[in-house]
Amino acid sequence: MTRSSILAVALIALAGPVSAQVYPYSPTGRPDLTTGDVHRYEMDRLRNQSDRSQALAQSQTAQTRATIQSLQARRQPPLDLPEARRPLTLEEARQARQASEARSGAVVRSTTQIDTWLDRRPQ
Repeated sequence: MTRSSILAVALIALAGPVSAQVYPYSPTGRPDLTTGDVHRYEMDRLRNQSDRSQALAQSQTAQTRATIQSLQARRQPPLDLPEARRPLTLEEARQARQASEARSGAVVRSTTQIDTWLDRRPQ
């Protein structure tokens, strides 16, 4: 065998397996990635997405706390309610009753004057 024939046989032997290599279908469009690489990249993507979601949740929690504090700071103070009433003594009850009778008497007198004026005969 000559030197050129040996070289041709060696090239054919090397070219056969190289040209017969076919990459499997890859959903990523990159046939050079192995299944492990695809899974690793997907896990990294999901981890990054989770980190972003967690950061957003923490930010919203902080904003909620700030809003609640702001609302509480603007809240009006509670009204001062009167103290619970104590029972009246007999003298205080008598004075309250007389004052009430005087008020109702004044109302009756004023309304009877108005009624009298409305009931008068025209002249």
